[in-house]
Order: sequence, then structure tokens, then C-alpha cells
Amino acid sequence: PMLSRVAGGIVWVTVVLASLLSLDMLFRGDLEDGSLDQLTASGQPLGLLAGARMLAHWIGTGLPLIVVAPVLAYMLGLDRAALPTLVAALALGTPLLSLVGACCAAVAMRRSGILLSLLVLPLTVPVLIFGAGAVEAAATGGDPSAALLFLAAGLALALPLAPLGCAAAIRIGSA
Repeated sequence: PMLSRVAGGIVWVTVVLASLLSLDMLFRGDLEDGSLDQLTASGQPLGLLAGARMLAHWIGTGLPLIVVAPVLAYMLGLDRAALPTLVAALALGTPLLSLVGACCAAVAMRRSGILLSLLVLPLTVPVLIFGAGAVEAAATGGDPSAALLFLAAGLALALPLAPLGCAAAIRIGSA
């Protein structure tokens, strides 16, 4: 019974840590081979490059986690009624994790490692709280809509702003 009560939080912590694993190499390959400098000097909009990288990161990490999370939650004993809420929260939260993480990866692209984790983890705590809160509310019979709306608002705010911030960080980092 105790494991089933904390299953949503365990799944969300797993998702946050799994998304952190691939952030370190998001821009490093392009930085090391010089293609990031070429893209910066070419005059092409870096916001599109950053947006494409964020989308690729979400497809590579977020989407598989959304597919695997219900199986993990079922193994942990999460109530079946909370599974649709878990999937909805992950569908809103994992793109937000990729957007925020890519911005931090652009800021710390020359000195990544533990610095990247120190930048990303405090920014992902609200996503973790609202995602796990929505699952907890659904599992206990409450209304998860408030937490899901907060995740949706964060995603709506981050979708247009994150590529622009990431592009600015790439320009500053490659100068």
C-alpha cells in the first residue's frame, strides 16, 4: 500500500533523472566539431535550430518515457484510475523538461557536467511537483485538473520563449 501511494512520485523522479542524462550532449557535439560556430556565423535563425534540438531531445527521451511510464506505474501498484492522469501529466511535463533542459544546456555547453545538473534540477522541481501532484490527486480520488493546468501553462509559456532564450545562450556561448 505504501509503494502504491508514492508510485506517481517515483515515476516522476525517474522521468526527471532520465531526461537529465542526455542533456549533457545536446550541443556538445556541434560545439566540438565547429558546426555550431558555422551555424552562428551563417545568419540562419538559431531559434529554429534550438527548437529542432529540443524537439529531437523530447522525441528521444520524453516520448519513450511516456510509453514506458504506465508499465512502470503498474509494476509499482499505482491505481488504474490514475494512469490516464499520469500519461496526461507526462505529455505536458516531458516537453517542458526538454525545453528548460535545452536552455540550461546551451548556457553550460562549454562547462557542462555537474554545472548542468545544478542549473537544471531547481528549474525542474515545479514540473516534478505539479506532475506528481496530479497523479497523487487522481489516485486519491481528487481533482488533478489544477496541477495539469499549471503544467499546460508552463508548456504554453516555454514553447515560444525557450528556443529564443536558447538561441541567445548559443550566441553568447560561441562568441
